[in-house]
Amino acid sequence: MDDLDRQLISLLRHDARQPVATLAADLKVSRATVRARIDRLVADGVIQGFTVRLREDGSANRVRAVMMIEVEGHRAEAILRRLYGFPEVRALHTTNGRWDVVADIETDTLENFDRLLSTIRLLDGIASTETSILLASRKG
Repeated sequence: MDDLDRQLISLLRHDARQPVATLAADLKVSRATVRARIDRLVADGVIQGFTVRLREDGSANRVRAVMMIEVEGHRAEAILRRLYGFPEVRALHTTNGRWDVVADIETDTLENFDRLLSTIRLLDGIASTETSILLASRKG
C-alpha cells in the first residue's frame, strides 16, 4: 500500500458510496486509477467489504453491550463462526489476556438481550462470559 491507497481508504471510510469520479477528483487521479485501486484492494483482501452506518437516533432505545468471551481450548474459530450467525452481534474482536473474544452486541429490548445472552452462553465451547451494558456513548 502506498499513500494513494491510504488516502483512498480514508475517503471510503468517510463515505464508501462516493462516486468514483468524486474520489478521482479528490485524489487528483483518473477514474480508471481509482477503480483499479479499489479492485486491487478488494482482491488483496485489504478491503473486505462495505457496510452501512445507521443514524445515532435510530438506535437510541436499543440495548447495546460488550460481551467478553472465554473459549475452551482451540475452539475460537468455531465459536466465531457461530457468533457471526447472530444478527444482534455487530462486531467481533479477538484479543489476548483473560478473554479470547469480545462481541459488540445490540438488541431492541431487554428481553431479547437476555435471550441472546442465554443462547450465547450455552454454545458448546464457551467457558465463561462477562457482559457490560453500554449506558452512554461520548465523542471527543
